[in-house]
Amino acid sequence: MTDVEIHWFSILNSLMIVLFLTGMVAMIMLRTLYRDIAKYNALDSQEDPTEESGWKLVHGDVFRPPQKGSLLATYVGIGVQLISMLVVTLLFALLGFLSPASRGALMTASVVTYVLMGGIAGYAAARLYKAFRGEQWKQMTLRTAFLFPGVLFGTFFVLDLMLWGEKSSGAVPFGTLALLCFLWFGVSVPLVFVGSFYGFKQLAPEDPVRTNKIPRQIPQQPWYMHPAVCCVLGGILPFGAVFIELFFILTSVWMHRFYYLFGFLALVFVILGLTCAEISIVLCYFQLCSEDYNWWWRSYLISGSSAFYLFVYSIYYFCMNLDITKIVPMLLYFVYMAMFSYGFFCVCGTIGFLACWVFVHKIYSAIKID
Repeated sequence: MTDVEIHWFSILNSLMIVLFLTGMVAMIMLRTLYRDIAKYNALDSQEDPTEESGWKLVHGDVFRPPQKGSLLATYVGIGVQLISMLVVTLLFALLGFLSPASRGALMTASVVTYVLMGGIAGYAAARLYKAFRGEQWKQMTLRTAFLFPGVLFGTFFVLDLMLWGEKSSGAVPFGTLALLCFLWFGVSVPLVFVGSFYGFKQLAPEDPVRTNKIPRQIPQQPWYMHPAVCCVLGGILPFGAVFIELFFILTSVWMHRFYYLFGFLALVFVILGLTCAEISIVLCYFQLCSEDYNWWWRSYLISGSSAFYLFVYSIYYFCMNLDITKIVPMLLYFVYMAMFSYGFFCVCGTIGFLACWVFVHKIYSAIKID
């Protein structure tokens, strides 16, 4: 099979996953939810609250702010910034502004785009933090501006010191590191603060139902609704939608081959987004039906857990395709793949969280609550 045929096989494989999940979401939205909403509204008109069950029963707690809401808002802001960077970079590549033969141009465009999207990250994080009724928005903004780029830059700097010690030609010059610091501190951080200021200045999003003062006790959950089980199962399908394309990306990066099929990559990215959104919505609905209202973090972690499978696949790729025996190159590979998996976690987790956010608001705004 040629590369193009393999790409088409990957697309068809991913589309089958999306169609399966879309069918499940459609069944939940059009049949189950419609029946539930009609039943709940009928019970409400009969003034018989004792008959309530399922997801309506937790309406007074479903919008209760989660634990460590500031950290969740930070990760959502990071994910929004990365998604914006990917969308803009892919758009420029599709329009032909970025040549596949020039690896430096693609990396430069990605870094510059990421820096310029700092305002969007700050705005998204501040809007969510305001919805959690948080007050310490400056600390949250600092975390949004420094957490993800700080981890990446600190790790990259340590690896670069190791390359300098090995006197490798692949070591990044000090001037380039200084330029990256200037872009980070001089452009990205101020943009994050500007976006956060305007986001926090606006009114908090209004919840469709009121939150009770006393939290409701969560009943004992079946084993298959345990957060660890949901994350293990929920991460398989998003990874399954992209793992074939991932092989070509890793081959391009580590075996110095050109990657030029940006149209396929854009299509796979759309399929990945749909898969993350739909698997998170399905499992969030099952969780609410089990009267467990702690959906905030779980909706992020379910789709974000696909990053674990990505890192495991990178280990398989290393063993099967690469012939690296020295310690430093081996360390470079696994640390870079861990950083890539971290970014993948933020992107997929944010997509799943935002999908569940819209889903939960829609279903609870459709029922009548006294």
